Amino acid sequence: MSRLRGQGRASPRRPKGPAIETFANPAPDRDYEIVHVAPEFTSVCPMTGQPDFATITVTYVPDRRCVELKSLKLYFFGFRDQGIFYEAAVNRILVDLVAAVSPRRISVCGAFGVRGGISSVVTASWSPDGTPGTRA
Repeated sequence: MSRLRGQGRASPRRPKGPAIETFANPAPDRDYEIVHVAPEFTSVCPMTGQPDFATITVTYVPDRRCVELKSLKLYFFGFRDQGIFYEAAVNRILVDLVAAVSPRRISVCGAFGVRGGISSVVTASWSPDGTPGTRA
């Protein structure tokens, strides 16, 4: 790993894509779950510059706003050329979605493809009640 240092990219930053757009929840008085699956997420390893591939699954219970899908797709595209670790990508997505829709609860799971014989799954969750593992 130390041989790779210095070849990495700049520290993680927000993706360059457009903001996540939202629309009014058509059933704000009911708890229901929405699941969005993006099987073509890509980013770049900040250590090696090699591409990373993942399926990102966003599961949330909306409050007053829902995520508009085309804007979510374009937001994900913003990660394509970004050097970012798996953990940072999943947590950045979580923070940005919480800011956009203020859900009742949400989790973001990134299932990253095999690299070097290892696949990784990173899950980050949030709820406003401060349940352990869900702090903003």
